[in-house]
Formats: sequence, C-alpha cells, structure tokens
Amino acid sequence: MACNPVRVGVLFGGKSGEHEISLLSAKTVIGALDAAGYETVRLGITRAGEWLTGPDPLAQLTSSEKRKNGDVKARDADSALLAPPAPQFPLLEQSERLPAVDLIFPVLHGPYGEDGTVQGLLEMLEMPYVGCGVLASAVAMDKGTSKALFTAAGIPQVAYRTLLRRNWMEGPESNPDLRQERREKILDGLESDLQYPLFVKPANLGSSVGISKVRDRAELACAIELACRYDRKVLVEAGVNDARELEVSVLGNDEPRTSIVGEVVPANEFYDYEAKYLDEGSRLLIPADIPSALADEIRQLAVRAFQALDGAGLARADFLLGGDGQLFLNELNTMPGFTASSMYPKLWEASGVPLSELVGSLVDMALERHADRRQNRIHR
Repeated sequence: MACNPVRVGVLFGGKSGEHEISLLSAKTVIGALDAAGYETVRLGITRAGEWLTGPDPLAQLTSSEKRKNGDVKARDADSALLAPPAPQFPLLEQSERLPAVDLIFPVLHGPYGEDGTVQGLLEMLEMPYVGCGVLASAVAMDKGTSKALFTAAGIPQVAYRTLLRRNWMEGPESNPDLRQERREKILDGLESDLQYPLFVKPANLGSSVGISKVRDRAELACAIELACRYDRKVLVEAGVNDARELEVSVLGNDEPRTSIVGEVVPANEFYDYEAKYLDEGSRLLIPADIPSALADEIRQLAVRAFQALDGAGLARADFLLGGDGQLFLNELNTMPGFTASSMYPKLWEASGVPLSELVGSLVDMALERHADRRQNRIHR
C-alpha cells in the first residue's frame, strides 16, 4: 500500500481510571493506521501525567500495566516529552519538543483526555486533532450537564438528580450525628424524586467505572460513597425496567452519518466495567433485533444529540429501551473504545466501513475541521 504523506501522532494512556482501556484502543488504532499507509508516532501519558516518546511508549505503558505499576519513569531525556504540570508550566517551551506530526489522534478515554483538556491544549498549539472539540468533549464528559442539554434539545432522558461530593461529605468530624443528619436529608430528597432501582455514577468518568445499581437506601448511601471517590459531582438516575442497551456509531463533522444499530447483552446485571472488558459472557448483537422504524428513530436521535453538542469526527450514542417501549438516550461518548470488543468500530464494519477506512476518514475530518477553524479571525 502507498504511504500516506500525513504523519499521525497517536496519543494514549492518560491519568484517568481508563488508562488501561486507552492502551488497548491505541493498539487497534495504530494497527489500522499502519494498514492504511499512515506513518504513526506513538505518544504515551503515564498515570502520573508524564508524557513519553522514546522507542515504544505503548510497550512501556503496557508492560507497566502488567506489573500493576502505573507510574512509568522515563529512562532518558528523549523519553520525556512533558514534565508533570507545575505552577509555572512552560507550555510553549515544552510544545517545541513535540515530534513533527501533522495531527494528533488522541485515543484517550475519560478525564484528562476525553473531557476537553487535551483538546484545549492542542488548539493552543494550533495542532489538528481527531474528534470532538473542547465544548463537545467537556459537555459530553459531564453526564449531568449533557443530560440538561439533551433535555433542552427535546431528546428523551430518564429522570435524574445530581449532588456534589462537598454536600455529601460536609459536616464537622467532631459531630458525626450532624453529618449523618445531613446525609439522611439528601437521601430523603432522592427517594422522594426517584424510584428504585437507581443507578449512581460519577458525573465525569467512563467505562462504567464507579457505577452502582441500587435497590434500597443502604445501597444508595454506599453507592454515593463509591462515586465520590472518582468525582466531585455524582449523578443519580432512575432505572429503566427490563431495559435493553442499544448503541449506534456517529461519524462526521457538520453532516454526520450513522451506522446500523447494535445491542449489548451484558454478562452482568448491567454493562459494568467487568462486563465490558473482563467477562467474556457479554454479547454484542449486530444488528440489533428491533423494528426498522425504531432503528431509524435511534439514528435520528443520535444525530440530534451529536449536533446539540456541536460534535465533530466521531461519537457513540447509547440508548436504553424499556420493556414498555420507551426510548431514552443514556449518554454520548466522544472518544468511544477501539478495543477488540468495542462496539464503535464493529458497528461501522458491519455497515460496510472497514477499520482502515474508518481511521482514514477520521484523519481527513480532523484536517477539514482544523482548516475550518483557521478561518476564524482572532484579532480585529
């Protein structure tokens, strides 16, 4: 295959709890880019936030994960790209040490990568990048904010409430009774607004990390405690009876298109982290066994959600279909997984778009979006 002149920097790893999933996704993306004729440059971020180049950052970080040690230390000056952030972080000086690439493919999941932070850095550097911009990335990562925006756009959502870790944790340690009294009031409010079963989630995380399904007050309190470990904001959602989990892939910039609809049949009670990545009993049904009218509705809602956030490049829209036929948008993922078991590339492959063509389209869309952005006037 002829070599493509575009040199792609693939960025992976990161500080979030989805570090390991990012490494798996990056391996797939790099293989697809290589097959499509692109030259790739591997750029890794350790769990501690250190940026790595060197001979093979992916092998370094993968080996580190296998040793159950996420703090990979650079062994030489060429290996370290960016030092951990400091109060006087010399952004421009450090950016000059970036390898020469034409654009970045940020295969980062979760906070510090999928939430607009890295996207903002790349825009400051005027570097083209694959995927959604700062706004769409940040809003989609915050489940509470995105739900409010989707509701305003007329997209059906389950009933939900949010609470802050500060409110759950506040109260003098010297007076545990007062703290417990405040927590009981929070639980009273949630139970009055929502009916069990409930789902409790960190507002800003993915891959189902920190999510719990609860059926009573005691489980609800424990689930809030767990979610508070991962984020300052917690989302509590009403469950959907006899729910089916349906997903569709979105591809494009201003005129996005969608794949066929697939269904996830989780090995566990819901599609938690173990069901996604550890338990081989989960099944992906492609296409989903649903009426064509329902599939069309799901695809239309996915495009509306994508455009409501001003999405770009790619996203995966996840829906819940209740036993009574009610349909709800669960969330929009702006950098969905690219692992061997990930739904996003599987749906496109089943729709006639092989992986090498898919990543090539994403590169082209990134360059197109960057060219459009550069038309903006910054100064008068």
